[in-house]
Amino acid sequence: MTMISRAAALSAVAALLHITPTVVLVDRPDAVAQLLPGADKFFAREVHLADADAHKLHEAVDWSPVDGVLTFYSGRRGTTLVGLLEFVRVDTPHGPVEVSVSFDTLGTIRGVIVTKATVETKPWVLEALRAGLCSHYRGLTPTTTPAATAASAALRGSVGELPLYMAQEVDKGVARALAAYRLFAQRR
Repeated sequence: MTMISRAAALSAVAALLHITPTVVLVDRPDAVAQLLPGADKFFAREVHLADADAHKLHEAVDWSPVDGVLTFYSGRRGTTLVGLLEFVRVDTPHGPVEVSVSFDTLGTIRGVIVTKATVETKPWVLEALRAGLCSHYRGLTPTTTPAATAASAALRGSVGELPLYMAQEVDKGVARALAAYRLFAQRR
């Protein structure tokens, strides 16, 4: 395949999927500062999933992380743990959305911030956020089932269909973060 025909083929696929460029809604450092307040030291820990572990995660929330790697970020104030944070990508037909989910020291969700969307989905995501989507996740625990993370249900009737759809995609990100935390965050 020539370079021109390969480019044409990729353009055709992109047109069919109509994925638009990704935009940053909140910079990752700003999300970390908001979600792990008071932390002055930060650490990243990668968990490389074996096939059996990847299968557990897939069974729990129908998801497999890119390259089979989960990354947990911890924030500390001195030597005291403030909390953990995950960035979870959810691929939609309209392109990816990235959700950051923080957990306090007991494993309860402290906060959720949508950090990335696409040019196309940004207005829908912003409408869902303005309607209070992320406030519905606070206090959920790792034992919460994916169906119970449906914060989008609280928005039904107060936002349009497309913002509701994107809220459901954010729900998926939160459910994935909860499952990843429950199954792998404490692993050494």
